[in-house]
Amino acid sequence: MALASLAVLLILAGYAALCAIQPFAPCRKCSGMGVRFTGRSKVKLCRRCRGQRYRLRLGRRLLNTGRDIHHAGTRRPHRHDPAEEFTPWP
Repeated sequence: MALASLAVLLILAGYAALCAIQPFAPCRKCSGMGVRFTGRSKVKLCRRCRGQRYRLRLGRRLLNTGRDIHHAGTRRPHRHDPAEEFTPWP
């Protein structure tokens, strides 16, 4: 049981590292070509990747969404000016 849990954690850590290092993967719909061949001689831009040839990985998309939610829910720290605090006479 512990070995299986360790294997799952290693796989997830590997995927997280892959998403951090290489956030984009080739589009699965057009096989990374950016265009799809339909019919005899019709060539269309891939609708999934919009001709960009790459897609954002699911793990990276989750990371970006989590970071955006965290950023939206936290306050900006108040800039502390030490000059305001100093009074020459108590």
